[in-house]
Parts: sequence; C-alpha cells; structure tokens
Amino acid sequence: MTSPVPSRPARRAAARRGRAVLPWGGPDPQAARRAAVRSALAPLLAAHRAAFPAGDPRELCRAYDVAERMHRGQLRKSGAPYVTHPLAVAMILAGLGMDTTTLVAALLHDTVEDTPYTLGEVRADFGEEVAVLVDGVTKLDGERWGERREAETFRKIVLAAAADLRVLVIKLADRLHNLRTLDHVPEHKRRRYATASLELLVPFAERLGIHALKREMDDLAFAHRDPAAHAATAAAMRQALLGADAVFGPALRLLRGSLAEHRLDAEVSVRPRHLYAVHQDYAGDVAGLRPCQAARVLIVVDGGEQDCYVALGAVHAALHPCPGRVRDYIALPKFNLYQALHTRVISPDGDPLDVIIQSRAMRPVAEHGIVAHIRAAGADTAGTVAGRRDLVWLSRLLAWQSDATSAAFLDGLRIDLAGGNIAVFTPAGDVVALPHGATALDFAYALGTETGAHSIGALINGRLAPLSAELRSGYVVEILTDPEGSPTPDWLQVATTAPARVHIQSWLSGRQTEEAAALGRHRLARLLADHDLDLLTAEAHGTSLSIARDLGFTEIDDMYAAIATGSLPLDALLPRFISP
Repeated sequence: MTSPVPSRPARRAAARRGRAVLPWGGPDPQAARRAAVRSALAPLLAAHRAAFPAGDPRELCRAYDVAERMHRGQLRKSGAPYVTHPLAVAMILAGLGMDTTTLVAALLHDTVEDTPYTLGEVRADFGEEVAVLVDGVTKLDGERWGERREAETFRKIVLAAAADLRVLVIKLADRLHNLRTLDHVPEHKRRRYATASLELLVPFAERLGIHALKREMDDLAFAHRDPAAHAATAAAMRQALLGADAVFGPALRLLRGSLAEHRLDAEVSVRPRHLYAVHQDYAGDVAGLRPCQAARVLIVVDGGEQDCYVALGAVHAALHPCPGRVRDYIALPKFNLYQALHTRVISPDGDPLDVIIQSRAMRPVAEHGIVAHIRAAGADTAGTVAGRRDLVWLSRLLAWQSDATSAAFLDGLRIDLAGGNIAVFTPAGDVVALPHGATALDFAYALGTETGAHSIGALINGRLAPLSAELRSGYVVEILTDPEGSPTPDWLQVATTAPARVHIQSWLSGRQTEEAAALGRHRLARLLADHDLDLLTAEAHGTSLSIARDLGFTEIDDMYAAIATGSLPLDALLPRFISP
C-alpha cells in the first residue's frame, strides 16, 4: 500500500521542522542533510550575520558539509566528533568579525592534514583564496620532516602570513580552542603545549594586537603550565577585587566630576587585569594583592586624539599624578598600532592607580588589532605586509628567516617574540622597535645587514658608545661604520636579536668556508706541483670544475674545502688530475 502524497504546504512545514520528504512521501536525504547542516551552523551563521548582514551563508554551509563528511568517524580526545573543533575555530573568528572566506578556511583548516581531502580539491571546490589560507595553517608531514617539523611549520606559517595575514589569525583561533580543550590531554603534554603557546603563539597575538585572543590564551596556557600558580593568582585576584568598590569608588567620582568640568563626555570604568599579566608583574608573589594591583581605570572619551590629552589633564587635576609615569602611545603608537595614554595617579586613600585613556575610535584596535584594520578596509588588506608600519617586525622576520637553520629559526623566533619592546630613534627621527636588552649592534642590524656587518661603534644620544651598549626606549642612536669592518666571533656575545645573530653566524660560516677552501686549494696545488702539474692550468681548462662536479660538488671551492677538512683525501684525488 502506497502512502498518500503529502501536499506542498505539508512538505514545506516538514522541511521547516527538519523532516523533509519527497513528493511521493519518502524522506528526502539531501533536504534532511541541508537541514542538519543549517541546524549545526545556526550559531555561526548568526554570529557572522551580526558582522556581515548581507553575507551569503551558502559557502559556510558547503564548507561545513565537506568538513563534517571528511572528519566523520574522527573523534577529539574528549570523545566529541572532530568537526566540533573547526566549527569552534570558525565561531571564534566570527566573534572577531572576520570575513566569509576566513570562516570557510577555518572550517576546512584540518581537512588536508587529517583527511583524504586534498589541497587541489579545496582549490577546485572553494577557490584559490581559501586554498592559500588552508595550506598556510596545515602542518608539515612529520614523517618527512622529523624533528624539523615544528620549526619548519612555523616558518611556513610566517611565510604564508606575508601573503595573507589571515593565516596567522586562523592559527591563533585554532590554538585558542585547543587550549580550551586541553584538559583531555596527558599532563606532560599539556605543559609542553602550554609552554610552546606562551613562547610562540601568544607573542604573535601580541604583535598583531589581537588582545581579545591574547588574554584568554595567556591565562589558559598559564593554567596548564603551572596550575598551582594559576590557582593562587586567581584566588588573590578574587580577594583583591572584593575591595575594588571601596578603593576605586571615591577616585571614579572625582574623575567623572573633573571630566565633566572639562566638558568631556567619557565612560569611566574599572577593568580587571588578566591573571598571567598579574603573575608576571609580581613574579608569582601575589599574597596580599591589593585592588589597585588587580585592576586599572579605563576612560573612553567621546572625541578625538586632542580630547584624550584634555582628559589626561582632567585626570591629573582630579588626582595627584606620579612623576615619570605618563606613557604617550598616541603620539608614538606601539608596534601593533595600539594607541592610548597611560598614567599613574594617587587615589584619595593613597593607593597608586593606573589609568588608561582612549578614544572610542581607538578601542577596536586596542582589542582586535590587525583584525580591526582588515575589517575596516576589507579582506584585500590581508594581502601583504609591505609598507605597514604595524608589521615592520614581520618584515624583519621574513628578512632573516631564510638564512637560519630549523633549530636556529625556532630559537631565534622565541627570542625575537619574547618580552616587550623598546622604541629607539635614528637621527632622522625614524622609530626602530627592538626587544628589551637589545644592544647598539642589534640596532645596526635592524637598519640593514650591510650596516650591521660594517659597524664599528655608535653615537648614543650624541655620545660615543661601543656596539655592546644596551639601549633604552627614547635613545637616539647613530651607527658608525667602516667599509673594511666585518663581524668577529665575539659579536655573538653582544648581539641578542635573532636577525643580528643569524647574519653574524652566516658571515662567520662563510668566512670559515673561504679559509678552508684557500687551505685545501693550497694543499692540492702543492701536491700537483710535486707531480709537475699546474693547478692554475687545470682551473683555466675547466678540469678542476669537471672533477668537482663528478665528485658531487657544486663549486670548486666546495671541493677545496673538503680537502681541508679531510673528508676528501688528496691521494684519491690525484689520479683524476693525472688522467682526467
């Protein structure tokens, strides 16, 4: 007995309820599948629609459908279906307001690495732009790269970011979700993963100015790397913030009154600090943490940059300022284009309070960094780092990475990303960002490889100083050079930045190779002379190069260097010159 054919309104109603049927009464697998995809994607589609009201959800649905099919049967360590991970990564990015292409790539970001789905299929199904993003975040094959896999994967990500910064943003969202779900991983692996996150990924979030991700990544990695210290800091913060109203209340009233007197419309609030920052600032000694150490005052001004300076005057009129504690990041933004005025004042009760002043236009950049710029100007701005003042650090990283071995690259990357930065000036007024502890030699290499290689000294604030002199923010530095100058081995004890160290090591290695080649050539020439043969004649006729190529050397000097090191015995080489 056949079932009656449902009416069209009945079929539509069933589809809305997720129970699509065919005209003859049977279930419609494709319609049911589409309904299931829509249901799973509902939160993502809603978040994306909030940032892109006119966005087309069909590409997201297609991408999720592929990801779900490809990852079907794969489970996370928690036991959850694997597709929940790329979906969560896409949700994080949607919360940042990233574009459709980025979300599609996020949904597919593990397919090439963990499923039979190939990069060629990504390109054919979703286009070149998505393929570039997916390829950028795909780890290299462990069997092929072995111990070099981690270093070369990071090198690949950095190179991909030069083409499209969204690669780094996806990688950060991927790491954040992995940190959120790290409880299901064995403890020793958690600690290692958390440490790598703090050393490599969190600094990338800082460099890109994406503090909305950085703060959570900081605290999650801190919790997994040092659970006891994290718990102690969290407890100290909770206790300190219980007294926040009593400490901050009188100060906020005075600040609001002074801002009103200066005819400024501004929002004044208390902003708790994140745990890892507190732990770092007080070196883990958080016993007796005070409210003024656990939070800061944030003033968001309705107006432009000039109004921020007026607000600074209003703050200092209301509360006594601490000398030397004003930091102007509006006139001189941080390397990630963060802008604000920072000051420290004394509360009515005598507590030192840190105050941050920003305009409303500065807030998106303060929270989302490069993402705010990508959102404001469209995805095309993700293309290249060239000329971006906020990405000079990435341009420098790209400049030295090609000369570094895998181990040197990873170590250099950790050093280059570690800690804060100082702003040092050239005599022309250009700003050079360097890590804390950088020397005049590091500054010289930051200006260029040739400047660094030929540097012989420096003028710091007009006074002669050695290349080993440590620099401070605000210093004006001029590098003195000599065309005959060159690196020496002791420079490796002076240089602290990765670009300087890599270039110095490269130069020294090249010099050693030249010296070895000269020594090997001398030995070979002497041996040939004993047999009435002339090496110059053999070189002029191409005999030396031919023999070198036959032995697998690209250049003659490589063969000569092998003679010097003993890896190519002269006795084995002589017959080739006697009977070429």
